[in-house]
Amino acid sequence: MAQPLVKKDDDHDDELEYSPFMGIEKGAVLQEARVFNDPQVDPRRCSQVITKLLYLLNQGESFTKVEATEVFFSVTKLFQSKDTGLRRMVYLIIKELSPSSDEVIIVTSSLMKDMNSKIDMYRANAIRVLCRIIDGTLLTQIERYLKQAIVDKNPVVSSAALVSGLHLLKTNPEIVKRWSNEVQEGIQSRSALVQFHALALLHQIRQNDRLAVSKLVGSLTRGSVRSPLAQCLLIRYTSQVIRDMANHGQSGERPFYEFLESCLRHKAEMVILEAARAITELDGVTSRELTPAITVLQLFLSSPRPVLRFAAVRTLNKVAMTHPMAVTNCNIDMESLISDQNRSIATLAITTLLKTGNESSVERLMKQITNFMSDIADEFKIVVVEAIRSLCVKFPLKYRSLMTFLSNILREEGGFEYKRAIVDSIVTIIRDIPDAKESGLLHLCEFIEDCEFTYLSTQVILHFLGIEGPNTSDPSKYIRYIYNRVHLENATVRAAAVSTLAKFGFMVESLKPRITVLLKRCIYDSDDEVRDRATLYLSVLGGDGTVDTDKESKDFLFGSLEVPLVNMETSLKNYEPSEEAFDINSVPKEVKSQPLAEKKAQGKKPTGLGAPPAAPASGFDGYEKLLSSIPEFTAFGKLFKVRASLPVELTEAETEYAVDVVKHIFDSHVVFQYNCTNTIPEQLLERVNVIVDASEAEEFSEVTSKALNSLPYDSPGQAFVVFEKPAGVPAIGKFSNTLTFVVKEVDPSTGEAEDDGVEDEYQLEDLEVVAGDYMVKVGVSNFRNAWESLDEEDERVDEYGLGQRDSLGEAVKAVIDLLGMQTCEGTETIPLNARSHTCLLSGVYIGNVKVLVRAQFGMDSSKDIAMKLTVRAEDVSVAEAIHEIVASG
Repeated sequence: MAQPLVKKDDDHDDELEYSPFMGIEKGAVLQEARVFNDPQVDPRRCSQVITKLLYLLNQGESFTKVEATEVFFSVTKLFQSKDTGLRRMVYLIIKELSPSSDEVIIVTSSLMKDMNSKIDMYRANAIRVLCRIIDGTLLTQIERYLKQAIVDKNPVVSSAALVSGLHLLKTNPEIVKRWSNEVQEGIQSRSALVQFHALALLHQIRQNDRLAVSKLVGSLTRGSVRSPLAQCLLIRYTSQVIRDMANHGQSGERPFYEFLESCLRHKAEMVILEAARAITELDGVTSRELTPAITVLQLFLSSPRPVLRFAAVRTLNKVAMTHPMAVTNCNIDMESLISDQNRSIATLAITTLLKTGNESSVERLMKQITNFMSDIADEFKIVVVEAIRSLCVKFPLKYRSLMTFLSNILREEGGFEYKRAIVDSIVTIIRDIPDAKESGLLHLCEFIEDCEFTYLSTQVILHFLGIEGPNTSDPSKYIRYIYNRVHLENATVRAAAVSTLAKFGFMVESLKPRITVLLKRCIYDSDDEVRDRATLYLSVLGGDGTVDTDKESKDFLFGSLEVPLVNMETSLKNYEPSEEAFDINSVPKEVKSQPLAEKKAQGKKPTGLGAPPAAPASGFDGYEKLLSSIPEFTAFGKLFKVRASLPVELTEAETEYAVDVVKHIFDSHVVFQYNCTNTIPEQLLERVNVIVDASEAEEFSEVTSKALNSLPYDSPGQAFVVFEKPAGVPAIGKFSNTLTFVVKEVDPSTGEAEDDGVEDEYQLEDLEVVAGDYMVKVGVSNFRNAWESLDEEDERVDEYGLGQRDSLGEAVKAVIDLLGMQTCEGTETIPLNARSHTCLLSGVYIGNVKVLVRAQFGMDSSKDIAMKLTVRAEDVSVAEAIHEIVASG
């Protein structure tokens, strides 16, 4: 039996109340279920037993086929009871038991009788249960009753039929689609819930017909929807129609925007919030379109209801990621929310302020956050830390106060993920802001004195310290912190400390004798790994002939494997011990990209040094190593740029072959790396190559190509095509691509491919090399100092008319994309309703020439935009080249 609730003592602080289901067992409940067979049914007791059965089912308790059948047949006997409460419990247990098709017949007649009953509660529940348990054959028999139920005067019955239609649409869509007229009539119902369910069902019926959905939205936006719930659904469908029209190239004024804006004046708060959210999430939304939504959300920030404040600040937080200037008017209201009792609201408010604040407000925000951080959980603290990291990159001159704040919270209590987020933020600041290096490294050194997490001490701090520490003005001050780890930490940290000491000894000649003394002490460590590392590094640093050159020592200490680690692991697993030693040259050097299944799965990428060690394989270093491992490419010189941040997709999604291309830019060559994936399990592709037509790229001439020998299912590989161009010249052009290969059928049972294959080809999308491919985005911490450091005589100024644009932001983005340069000091964001704007850009042009650009934009009343472009570069010819790019673009 259920345990009674324990009466709480008046002086007892803990509100301990026992569950009425505590201690119940399946066997005991099944014994109690025999009460269903009593000649005189006790409704109250039967309801209690059904409740226990439902509890067991919802807790994941599984019933055997015999047990479920026995309970089901016992329950069907309860239809003879006229008790309304017991009847509702009977409906629930039948739905949960999900009887088999031969058992359904037993209860169908009773349910159909209830479906035509005069009691509305019976009718509604009988419809829900029947639609849950019957198959398509029985459904045709009751379809007429369901159609009648949809237009029933009682909203409970009508709503039950509509919801059942939503479930049936998944299994019997053809039958449900015949109900369109009745569902359309349900949309005109005066019941809010019926209208909501009718709209949801009608949209589901028409969802695959884009024109039908557009017509549905067009007819309903004229004001026939009164239910707030249905209105929220309509807003979502309207947003989808707007996106579809934009994706299919419809230009001109945005359709249905007036409807979304009118919903901001609705009397229901849920509709207002839904409309505001929809407007802020429109693709390419302008400042003018955002203004009414931001105004409404600002009013909700001061609402007495926490749910409204939370909804408003969460929406504004998302807007601040793309349009920070549009949210600045709400900053005063959001500052009052920092002290909100709801910590979720306070966290969103502070992170939004960090995104929208200006340099002058940073100090004030830091003071407010200091008091705020101690009151929130780690998961909220991580969000704040990530926002501070972005703020520091945006305002590099404020790195001191932000770094001090991060170092202070680093010393406080917290879990691993929280500490790693702080350390990653400090690492990112050190990498992006050179002036912050020394103070940041000292903060990390102080942290490892008390760090309880081995991963952070070794993988992050000591490894990073070994790379950056030797390049500082006084490397010796870090030695004490590192050597302390040898005495005070576990074996893993001690081994990492030994490796870091060796790096200092090799890079800083004056420290080598002192480092050698410290390493000799480590030879007597209790751990094998520590002793072996110390001995090995002493031989490298001692110059005893074990290592021939300084270059080899540097490669050993700072380099990495010449082959991908995954390939090395696979080769070692496949190696069978024999007289012939394992040869590292036999390991494949081609970088295997992610399998197709992983590529489709999206996940959050870790940042800083907390990222997995394999991450550089897809970065500049990884690509440089890949290209240098191919003999045909070694003569091209140093790799200048890799356009891999957004690989160009040459095939549409879900096609049989997936191909994207990465552009590698050298001084006088361009290498196209075609990443190919075979998505057909029954095929093996061999001799995979890409034939490139460069007839529209006159300055390029093909030099060589490297085919892919074999491309099994879901195992990506790379093919390469190399073009030569004039040295140092930003040649542009369009290339058409055709994938050629030999197809061999694969036996699914054995996995073996047939001997004979068929030659085939597959047309790919065109590829372009543009001027922006010859510019590397490189930021500067202080644009003014960098600008003044370049010779004024190498400055070139000109003015350009950019024509009519929808907004100033569109013109700024177009210029940034054309030049491919890094925006500085947050100038990529344009103030709300601004008529003029100055954008600061920096980069390195091919030939390693530093370039700075000051672009001043102005817009007149007719939306014509003019631009004054001032360029300074280390080479005046490069400054002139930038102007040529803009003039021709």
